[in-house]
Amino acid sequence: MPPQHSPLGIVAGVDSSPCSTTAVAWAARDAELRNVPLKLVYVVAPIVAPAGPWPEVPAPSEYIEWQDDEAHQALEAARKVAIGVSSPAAAEHISTEIRHGPIVPTLVDLSGHADLVVVGCRGEGGVSRALLCSVSSGLVHHAHCPVAVIHAESPVDAGTAPVVVGIDGSPASELATELAFDEASRRGVDVVALHAWSDMGPIDFASVNWAPIEWANIEVAEEEVLSERLAGWHDRYPDVTVHKRVVCDRPAPRLLEQAQSAQLIVVGSHGRGGFPGMLLGSVSTAIVNSALSPVIVVRIPHGA
Repeated sequence: MPPQHSPLGIVAGVDSSPCSTTAVAWAARDAELRNVPLKLVYVVAPIVAPAGPWPEVPAPSEYIEWQDDEAHQALEAARKVAIGVSSPAAAEHISTEIRHGPIVPTLVDLSGHADLVVVGCRGEGGVSRALLCSVSSGLVHHAHCPVAVIHAESPVDAGTAPVVVGIDGSPASELATELAFDEASRRGVDVVALHAWSDMGPIDFASVNWAPIEWANIEVAEEEVLSERLAGWHDRYPDVTVHKRVVCDRPAPRLLEQAQSAQLIVVGSHGRGGFPGMLLGSVSTAIVNSALSPVIVVRIPHGA
């Protein structure tokens, strides 16, 4: 059964940074692969009034006009980038919109009507870089749909490089696995499924009875567990070749290791032991902040 698409398709947050440009190009390609519309959105943040007299800068009304001009210019530049990497048919379904309001809540609201929200990991300028980092962090905590975080160095088209997914058996991990197989199938590439059996690290065993040599026996059982978790998805996507990786180590460093030769990493927002309302899991945080490949973080839908 084909996936059910949301009205907005893919929403890409736009600013004037190199990261945003890469994110827009990546979003346009992914929208075409999914055969969904692409909406480019520039959110104009509200002015915070100074505590004292207004400083020697343009008056609020002039500043608002300047903000809108900047938004129009950034959106037009983004639209040209998106069209430049899209087919004529896909380009017809690219739209732009300026919204006024707090950035994260505005994008979170849009995420309730989207298949995917795409943002750059960093914005323009020193303060804006920190702001965009907080935007991407806020979205992966609160968005109603998966969020793709793109670095300026992220490849828009990585050819035959695989899609990597972290699998730990949690509900978010199951959704991440589904999305990873779907992305891999559309891109015509393989999936690397990584199951990190231990959160302790390769030699930090819990007691003297857990000698490292015993991993050979544990590995067989964990490989069987991973195969069971992948069986249904392999049947649903028979065109996708799967490479299983079972390790006795923390998941984050091993996922980052695999990311060096991947075109996309997909992780759940909460893994083993996660609970609703918990801050973004440490694994997801590490991957979003450190991987240069595009990263998609999948959340459990609200109310699920």
